Amino acid sequence: MSGYGRWIDDSGLPAFALRTGPPPPAWNRVIDPPTRRRWVHLGNRRLTLVADTDGRCGLWDEHKDLRWLTEPEPQGTGVSQVYDGESVLLTSARAEGHDPRIVFGPTYLCVAAESGDLALQRTVTVPEGEEPFVQVQVTVTNRRAESVRWTLSEEWDVRQRVLDYLEIGARTQRPAYEGGEPLRLEGPGVAAEGAQGLLRVEVPLELGPGERESVNFRFGLAVASGDHSALPPCPSPSADPELLRRRLPEAAADQAPQAAREIPWHAALLTGGACADGVLGGHTLDQGSAYSYRHGFNGAARDPLQHALPLVHTEPDLALSILRNTCAWASPEGELPYALDNMKQPRTDLFQPSDQNLWTLWLAAEYAAATGDLAAFAEPAPFHPVHKAEQVPLWEHLRRQFRWFKDIVGTGAHGHVRILNADWNDLALDEAGIDRQTMIDHGESVLNSAMAAWVLPVYAGLAQRLGDLATAAEARAYGEELRVRVAGEWNGRWFRRALGPGGAQVGEDSLWLEGQPWAILCGAATDEQARQLLSTIDELLRKDSPLGARLHWPPKTDGMGGHWYAINATLIWAAARIDPALAWDEWRRMSLSAHTEAYPGLWEGTLSGPDAYLPPESERPGQTWVLPDLGVAMQAWPVANQHSHAQPLLAYLRLLGVEPTRDGRLAVGGGAHFSSRFLTVRPDGSGRLRGSGTLAVTARDGRCCDGQGEVAWGEFTGG
Repeated sequence: MSGYGRWIDDSGLPAFALRTGPPPPAWNRVIDPPTRRRWVHLGNRRLTLVADTDGRCGLWDEHKDLRWLTEPEPQGTGVSQVYDGESVLLTSARAEGHDPRIVFGPTYLCVAAESGDLALQRTVTVPEGEEPFVQVQVTVTNRRAESVRWTLSEEWDVRQRVLDYLEIGARTQRPAYEGGEPLRLEGPGVAAEGAQGLLRVEVPLELGPGERESVNFRFGLAVASGDHSALPPCPSPSADPELLRRRLPEAAADQAPQAAREIPWHAALLTGGACADGVLGGHTLDQGSAYSYRHGFNGAARDPLQHALPLVHTEPDLALSILRNTCAWASPEGELPYALDNMKQPRTDLFQPSDQNLWTLWLAAEYAAATGDLAAFAEPAPFHPVHKAEQVPLWEHLRRQFRWFKDIVGTGAHGHVRILNADWNDLALDEAGIDRQTMIDHGESVLNSAMAAWVLPVYAGLAQRLGDLATAAEARAYGEELRVRVAGEWNGRWFRRALGPGGAQVGEDSLWLEGQPWAILCGAATDEQARQLLSTIDELLRKDSPLGARLHWPPKTDGMGGHWYAINATLIWAAARIDPALAWDEWRRMSLSAHTEAYPGLWEGTLSGPDAYLPPESERPGQTWVLPDLGVAMQAWPVANQHSHAQPLLAYLRLLGVEPTRDGRLAVGGGAHFSSRFLTVRPDGSGRLRGSGTLAVTARDGRCCDGQGEVAWGEFTGG
């Protein structure tokens, strides 16, 4: 059981109730001062609410830049208080000697406090949709035997600032808050507005004996627009929890009972990291965690594309919006920059990765297979404004990114995809044991080749459906060429990781996990090799590891030897084809409940997590990586990394056999239950798919089910 509290069912929604009592000890953030506060990120498609264990909040907006509206340092804000004259009778936030009950829900924070003669319950909700405000409902109960006249106050401290790009190193002084668009705090008949400083409003209360009254407030940007008549009523209908229940998927698996709780939780926190993009259009869904909230950049480009993959099956309109948005990062030639900076400008000064186009092609193919929405690819889509280029259809974005990957990234002397200065692994060149510049100039990534050998034939299926037969044929042939190259890298135990000039090999005597699942998925591994490989991974990378496979063998004690969500999800997918029992076990080890069981005293891994955990051999097992010499530390903000939510979702779908095929169809299996508004898969292999175009499904028994708008298969009877 967690040292912080317990999971509860809150009217059909998963929620986490903090334990009462003294706050936990301070934890070391390495480059920031220690704090006893912990937090979780909740949100909608516009704002992110950072709710903490004191019952306070921060508010983040990535619409035009990477901006704190209310930076939660050194503490959060958002406090309700009840006064009797000048005396404070009760406050909502934790304080010395005051220990409120706190519950974190999928999109809300609930705080309950009481004294002998009154009780206060305060719920801060991020409404559904793109509302740029939070809804606050405060209920005050008079427990006295006589009537009372009290005052209820609501206050939020506006601390606006845009993070610096690459804001690294230890913080030595408090940031300067520069302001921005005004924020507005609004209650019944009262309001306060400002771009900086404390906003506070008061509401009189007259309560008879035993009476209670609920007062609704709203805080954020929407009420600062000036058109107050256009505001939705308070409380907003979009804060209705029934809307949230209908939106979140359901899951049930005998192999992993925790999926029933964690799948909807992950779905809520994943979409809560999205933000409508006021510069590029669509929505961004960046990694978050220390990358955004501490170091001030949105990177890498591959990450929003990965995070959107499970959304294809739960909120496909958002997945498409993220695809269009990330394509807009690109140059007209098809190059995706590594990152966007704090002002949403493309940056290639950190890395020039060689794999990023593959993620675009993959997301596009998965979206088309699951929705049948081919019309979306004919819609014009922009490039980044810095390029001053005309829009082109989305399918043309894809074609240009394919051309960049094939023609510009290209292959090296051994026929593998070049590595440039990074592939998926930003630090691969530093760990390769070969001169860095030599690898940049001549190095080849077997990982890239293996991934491309799966992605390109799947993209070819989409190109075929779109009528681009030449690109389809070329992508299919290139994928097959790379598959053959990968097959040649089997060393009798595993597949090599990379190649350098003069016969240099990376991964001959060491096992790098990243490329191994892709070798299985693309068909480079024979069935016998795949089984042997999984057995080796189980023995060398998973042994004595409560959180699943390590990234590397021989063991490393830093992040290079840790557990990476993005890689372990691919391992689950590949293992599901060969050894389902191992695959389910790996998913269970990836779960929040597994981290809590292994490390009950750590907050990271309780409700959210980083992109990677340190292995059991490290000095801080179950925590996350630091690069103190560079002034960079995931440990400074070890939650709200969207891989910790997207990858368990995607891996669960892959366990159920849900994936795009090389002929543009959607394959589905069974073995457990999943249900969203668009896709239902049942343990017996039956199910239903709803989309917006011509759907083509291949069921577990091999039958093809095609139709317009909706198809069902097996013994599906609705529901």
